[in-house]
Formats: sequence, structure tokens, C-alpha cells
Amino acid sequence: MPTVYIESSIIGYLRQRPSADLINAARQLLTLRWWANERAAYELVISQYVLDEIAAGDPGLAAERLQAVDGIPVLPPAVEIPRIAAAIMSRAILPSKAEVDALHIASVAHHRIGFLLTWNCSHIANAKILPRIYLVLQEMQLPRPVICTPEELLGDDPSAEI
Repeated sequence: MPTVYIESSIIGYLRQRPSADLINAARQLLTLRWWANERAAYELVISQYVLDEIAAGDPGLAAERLQAVDGIPVLPPAVEIPRIAAAIMSRAILPSKAEVDALHIASVAHHRIGFLLTWNCSHIANAKILPRIYLVLQEMQLPRPVICTPEELLGDDPSAEI
């Protein structure tokens, strides 16, 4: 069974109040559809970085986000993860405020996870920066995970309901 790393933005969309913004509403719907219909086909994992991010903010929503990941295995920390993230950051691939995004990518690469599922299209699932991230991973002899959104990882049944 393929393994999917669930990045923080997925849980955010899963437990966010319904949005009036068309794009956010569509992302919420796609996330809910993937969570309901597709996640059973994968082994899900998260990291402490995900737990830290989803625990922040409004206490009520944070509790809902933490409940959503209850039972999902947490990847063990490793000294190599910050080293991989630092290699990404040292090339100015991501802005300094996105260090935790580099840590998500590094966690997935270090643990050889097949997929990183995210809605962070600014710093993670971004076609302009992914080749540079993949080059760093290749130079470090690490596997290249598939970094994608729930829309890209949905099954091919367009009539699937939430």
C-alpha cells in the first residue's frame, strides 16, 4: 500500500469553516472527497511538524484538527531531516519564513515516503520550484516523492460523493 504524508494544509482544509471564497471552497470539497473516498487506499503518516502546526491557532479548531489526525502514525525524528531542509533553504529555493515547509519535504524524502499531499502551492506543490527541490534531493541521493494536491490524487470516479 502506498504511503502518503499528510501535510498541515490538508488538515486545515479538512477542519476549516466553510469558505465563501470559490477557490478555498473547492479545495475544501476536494479535500473532503479525498479524505472520505481515497485515504483508505493509502497508509497515512504525519510528522511532529504537522502536529505543531495544526495545534496552533484557535483552540477549538486546533482540537478538531488534532482529532482528525488521531491514530495516524507520526514519523520518528531524525538528525538528517534538518540537514536536508537546510540544504533546500541554503539555495534560497524557499523564503526564510517557509523553513517548516522544507522540513515537511525533508521528512518525506528522508523516510522515503511516496507521496506528500498538500495544498501549499506557494512553497511545496509549486511547479516552478519543484525541479530545484528535486535537484537537491537527487544530489543528496534521496528519492523524489510525488508532491501533489488532493485533486491530483483523487480516483477517477467523478461521481464519487463525499
